[in-house]
Amino acid sequence: MNLDKNNSDWNPQLYLKFKNERTQPSIDLVYRININNPEKIIDIGCGPGNSTQILCQRWPDSCVTGLDNSHAMIEKAKTDYPEQKWILSDTDNLDQKIKYDVVFSNAAIQWIPEHEKLIPSLFNITKINGAMAIQLPKFRDMPIGKSIEQISAKSRWNCYTSEADDLFTYHDYSFYYELLAEHSVKIDMWETSYIHTLDSQEAILEWIRSTALKPYLDCLENNDMKHEFEEDVLDEIKKNYPLQKKGKVLFPFKRLFFVAYK
Repeated sequence: MNLDKNNSDWNPQLYLKFKNERTQPSIDLVYRININNPEKIIDIGCGPGNSTQILCQRWPDSCVTGLDNSHAMIEKAKTDYPEQKWILSDTDNLDQKIKYDVVFSNAAIQWIPEHEKLIPSLFNITKINGAMAIQLPKFRDMPIGKSIEQISAKSRWNCYTSEADDLFTYHDYSFYYELLAEHSVKIDMWETSYIHTLDSQEAILEWIRSTALKPYLDCLENNDMKHEFEEDVLDEIKKNYPLQKKGKVLFPFKRLFFVAYK
């Protein structure tokens, strides 16, 4: 994950409260990769290592490396999976001379800008006959993403949070296809909405607090402001995600996947 040095670090414990829901896209992506017995794999933006374990489970004989520039996330991964290789770094420092059979990234590169440079860079470290596999949350296409942008644009908040509006980067599938088509032998692309059943509307707020909401909260000066901003977001959640039977809430989550073979 990409993290500005002036902001607080990520919270692995909060992130893993929804471990099963966050890991399912990794499972779906990993098992769509048509590569046999890869020697070397790298997980870009590995977080606390939950997605990395899916790679290890499918290819137990491979050398799998997890990379993230969050100290807290890497320390959590090292604690939970000490036998594996973890690197505290970011994509700017990737050694372009080291090649991997599988370059993998699940819900991470949306925190990194300039995908027109990033995607070719990641594909460059993919071996011939290897694959690059990426999943991106389409957060701005969802009601919750649109609501946060609208709240941030209000005069109450815009002087604090305007910078956060540009921290979330993704494009449509045609953008990534155009970047990869000239140098790929095959590209698989698909979109999926995961309809999560949560226990309350507050659970949606808790879900996004450790990810998409974090850049906005980091811009605010104190806990009272953070709480007030969260209350504004919760009001929008209640409008867009009504209670279902037994008090449950359905939270559809849109994601874009692509696997490019070299």
